[in-house]
Amino acid sequence: MNRVKTAIVGASGYTGMELLRLLLTHPGVELVAVTSRAEAGKPLSAVFPRFNKAPGAELSFIEPNPDAIAATGAKVAFLALPHGVAAEIARALLERGLKVIDLSADFRMRDAAVYEEFYGHPHPAPDLLGEAVYGLPEIRTPEIRTARLIAAPGCYPTSILLPLLPLLRENLIDPTTIVANSMSG
Repeated sequence: MNRVKTAIVGASGYTGMELLRLLLTHPGVELVAVTSRAEAGKPLSAVFPRFNKAPGAELSFIEPNPDAIAATGAKVAFLALPHGVAAEIARALLERGLKVIDLSADFRMRDAAVYEEFYGHPHPAPDLLGEAVYGLPEIRTPEIRTARLIAAPGCYPTSILLPLLPLLRENLIDPTTIVANSMSG
């Protein structure tokens, strides 16, 4: 199996750490870059001792510089960054030929005005919104395979869409009757 050379931008935060947990031992992934402004120069194993014995734990954090990330040979970059920050580096990585999977909310909406309404500031890359594929693999697998920019859906939309979409597709429920309440505990 060819392993995909992968980067995690923002690997030192909570989302980045969880992504590291999943990708360090994934048979289809070769982790070639992890970024963090605060942890640059330190090996993964020093920042996250829990990964000490994982393959790739000797990899050191680098600054989130698009040229440096591209120079590692990465073909795919996961963005584990806050919304508003992810869009800026997404553009730079796309320009360097990487496929980008954004875990923030920056590309989940197609309308820049709706983004601004929800997040209180203009979208940093409105021209990319139309290109982003909403990355719910259970529903959008063919589109995800060919996309350059994938917007990972959030936990609430996923928990709502997965059970409802098959029911809607088969006309088993009236969409005007749907009420979704989501809570974190």
